[in-house]
Amino acid sequence: MTVFGAISDFFNLADPLIRNVVLGTVLLAISSAMVGCFTFLRKRALVGDAVSHAVLPGICLAFMFQGTKDPFVLMIGAFVTGWLSLWLIDVITSKTKLHEDTVIGLILSVFFGIGTLLLSFIQQMDSLPDKTGLNHFLFGSAVAISNQDLYAFGGIAVLLIISVLILYKGFLVLSFDEAYTRTIGFPVKLLKLTLTTLTVLAVVVGIQAVGVVLMAAMLITPAATTRFWTPRLPLMILFSAILGALSGFFGAYGSYITNSPTGPWMVMVLSMAAVLSFLFAPKKGIISNLIRQRKYRAQIVEENILKAIYQLGEQHSKFYEEYTVDHLLDRRPMQPLKLTSGLSRLKKQGYLTNQSGQWTFSEQGKLRGQRLVKLHRLWELYLTTYLRIAPDHVHDDADTIEHIITPELEQRLEKLLEYPETDPHESVIPYKSNPNN
Repeated sequence: MTVFGAISDFFNLADPLIRNVVLGTVLLAISSAMVGCFTFLRKRALVGDAVSHAVLPGICLAFMFQGTKDPFVLMIGAFVTGWLSLWLIDVITSKTKLHEDTVIGLILSVFFGIGTLLLSFIQQMDSLPDKTGLNHFLFGSAVAISNQDLYAFGGIAVLLIISVLILYKGFLVLSFDEAYTRTIGFPVKLLKLTLTTLTVLAVVVGIQAVGVVLMAAMLITPAATTRFWTPRLPLMILFSAILGALSGFFGAYGSYITNSPTGPWMVMVLSMAAVLSFLFAPKKGIISNLIRQRKYRAQIVEENILKAIYQLGEQHSKFYEEYTVDHLLDRRPMQPLKLTSGLSRLKKQGYLTNQSGQWTFSEQGKLRGQRLVKLHRLWELYLTTYLRIAPDHVHDDADTIEHIITPELEQRLEKLLEYPETDPHESVIPYKSNPNN
């Protein structure tokens, strides 16, 4: 089969096999992503990893007891050992001095080791003829989802989605403030029990497609990724569900055309989305932060230049005097390259004019430089008046704060200081707001 032929076959949803693959993975990914948002916000990301590894011995024991790969029986076994792992984590954490992450690592490794051992025993037992395909639970195989599996896993996935929507308000306050949740009358223990149950169920229904090894990524990665884009929980849940659905679809697609496990493909899709979000999210992305930092550093350079020109104007009582680069460097030492680039930006912004290497204020530039000097001297006066700091120790702090004082804070400082005329060094504060405003 050619690649184009495989692509054409995959999008033929009339084929029951393809339909099962697409619907199964999409439903599983959506439900786990929605439940994972609350697990992520409660800072219990590692719990999902522990549960996903702990379900393997339950699957093996259920298969050994039943002798067939009945999805309901396997889910019951997985649910029991998943719940047992969470109970052990809580008990060991509360009864010993071990940290929760240490206990999670211990439970994870022990349960997964037992599950791997049982899986090897099953492969050697001739009395269990239907053992082929059990190893798919390690990394997932959406291609192996049958109609019976789809009904079982899909039904529970829909139940998870409905449960999250119904219990949204309770889970919301529980995720951010457990004490407040108890204060306003929500049943905290019942909510925690329900959320834990939903987490275990999300892992149980996802192991068929993703596998026990990578299921934790389906719980946490969508929530961690969308958290970079929005601080609002409803949007976070919606975006996580959409991202989960996309990972399920494209994961199933990659698995189908390459005849490989589904879990790694789904996690790869999520990982690419996560990396792009970590880098380019508008408010929290690494690249976005670097761009903002660069803009802020450039703003500081520009404002230092304007302040230096204004202070030179104070010395000569001529605020529209022309100054060379050397004059500015004498007043405010800085790297010449930063100075020239800052002057160029200020000229483009209309704050300065330049004639034959001579720089001078525009009207807007003079007002901006004037305000910076005012903020600097107001803050120095505030530090000496209310924090009792010596006048010769306040310059550096004011030199930093002046760039971030808002107009609202500026007005509060003026009112608090009773509209002063001079700073601690007897320098004139260049202007003040009208006290009658």
